[in-house]
Amino acid sequence: MTEAIPKWLMKRYSKLWKKFKEKEFSFEEALETLKEKDERVLSVILSDLKKAGWVDLTLSPTDARKRIYKLKEPNIIVEALL
Repeated sequence: MTEAIPKWLMKRYSKLWKKFKEKEFSFEEALETLKEKDERVLSVILSDLKKAGWVDLTLSPTDARKRIYKLKEPNIIVEALL
């Protein structure tokens, strides 16, 4: 299920989409892209995007403690919202 997200979260999604598009990325790569200083803030951002259905999450095949993120395409999100 896909839900609308607040403007502040949309800005972060936009920055991530510009950088990664459909490629997978790590927490560390997202941290660097968004220039967040606090890892807890990034955790909230990614968690909120996941809850809203805007990002998919899988476990790393090499380290189960790490997660791999992949953004959903904006077109798919818009269709799901309508």
